[in-house]
Order: sequence, then C-alpha cells, then structure tokens
Amino acid sequence: MPDEAEIVNRAKKGDETALAELYETYFEPVYRYVALRVNSTADAEDITEQVFLRMLEAIGSYQWRNTPFSAWLFRIAHNQVVDHWRRSARERKLAVEMMATSEVWRPVSAETALEVRLRLEELVQALKQLTGAQQRVVALRFGAELSLAETARIMGKSEGAVKALQHSALAAMRRILRKEEDEGTL
Repeated sequence: MPDEAEIVNRAKKGDETALAELYETYFEPVYRYVALRVNSTADAEDITEQVFLRMLEAIGSYQWRNTPFSAWLFRIAHNQVVDHWRRSARERKLAVEMMATSEVWRPVSAETALEVRLRLEELVQALKQLTGAQQRVVALRFGAELSLAETARIMGKSEGAVKALQHSALAAMRRILRKEEDEGTL
C-alpha cells in the first residue's frame, strides 16, 4: 500500500481513487469521534459528511507540517463538532442507539439489550460531567481508537499530557459511576 503522503498528494491533484482511499481509511474513526461528541446518530452522520466535504474543499491547500494528515482531518472534525454545538443548545449524549445496535454491542436477549442500553446511558451521563479536554481524549482514544501519539498530535499536547488527561478522565468516570451506584441512582 502506498504511504499516506503519496495518497494525499494524489488526492490534492484530484485523483478520485486517492480521495476514496482517504475516505475509506478515515470514515470510521472520524464517525466514532464525532458520535462520541454529539447527541444522535443522525447528527453524527451529518457532521461526518460535512467533515469529508470540507476535506474535499480544502485538500488542495493542505500542507505537510510535521503532523500526519489525520491530525488535519480530526481538526476539521473538531471544528465541525464545535460549530454543531454553537448552533444547538441541546446537551451532549453518546450515540447510544448506534452502539446498542452495532455488532459489537448486539445483546443476546431483550433483557440484555435493556441492560446494555442502561449501562451506555450511565456512561453518557458520566462522560458529560468530564471537562472538555477529558471528553475529547476519551472520544479520540476510545471512540476513534487512535493511538496515544496520534491523539497527542491532534490535541497539540505531549503524550504525557494526554496520558494524564486520559487517566484523570477514566478515574473521574469511575468516581461518578461509583457515586451514582452508592446513591442508588443507577
């Protein structure tokens, strides 16, 4: 497989095959990242579509600057999510419906389906209580399944800072979930 720089350079010249390769490579990670930041699968689909439309519009002016193409693309995704929340006063939620119906989350019975849905809703509520930076780390690391190094580049932070944010985010979520369990709100 050609390296990313070669694919991006071909895409900059309008090569449809290269553009399709970039789309196929990054669609799922971008979609998962966006889905963790917005409140519905429909919004996540729309925003992801906008990310790739913006990529098509701007790829001609893309320049390599010691960061991978994915950092540039996830910056577009981040900006689209921010724009979405600027236009909307709704609270953030995970795309629970998407996760509950995906192959990975498909339960074996109706009772298990309800348990999975309730647990995901608990996680959504805990995630909403994190700081913006913690939410972003969780979305990039676990939603988009990016490596520590990729997440650090996208966020413009050191790997150590991302590790610390991830650690504090997961610890905070554990505390929140434990507290809710102790209070019997679960």
